[in-house]
Amino acid sequence: MKTLIGNRSAVTLILIASAVILLFLFWLIYFHETPVEGSSLDLTILPALNALLNLMSATCLIFGFKAIRRGNRVRHKKMMLSALFFSFLFLVSYLTYHAFHGDTLFQGEGWVRPLYFFILISHIILSVVVLPLVLTTVFFAATGNFTMHPKIARITLPLWMYISVTGVLVYLMLYHL
Repeated sequence: MKTLIGNRSAVTLILIASAVILLFLFWLIYFHETPVEGSSLDLTILPALNALLNLMSATCLIFGFKAIRRGNRVRHKKMMLSALFFSFLFLVSYLTYHAFHGDTLFQGEGWVRPLYFFILISHIILSVVVLPLVLTTVFFAATGNFTMHPKIARITLPLWMYISVTGVLVYLMLYHL
């Protein structure tokens, strides 16, 4: 019973922290005034860095999944913590870029425009869902709850993978089409 109450408290804290992060992100993107052009900060490299960090996260997720399928818990743990680290760096870089640069508007036209917005909107919606799932999955692994960890991970992994891959696609479509 004590473990169940501890798990509920932790999951509640994870949900609250996720909500705070997401509200901050919402404020940053939609209400924060970006500095006037001519800032001394050159952040043009950050979108490419963000795509690279998403790619690194996706790669680690694949290797982590393969490792656990082969029964290699040590490699699985290293890969999943690396994926978490790359995703964290992505979030910091993404917040920095949006704090100082703001949004970049999609310039594509024709059939690619609805495809881009479908990918972007699904990416955003699932990002909101995946944040608390990732934190909960990591919590269960860190506390040794290997009854709940794989149950949550079966949901978390494909969503996290989708977020990472579509993050790269959004970058490619936004900056290279």
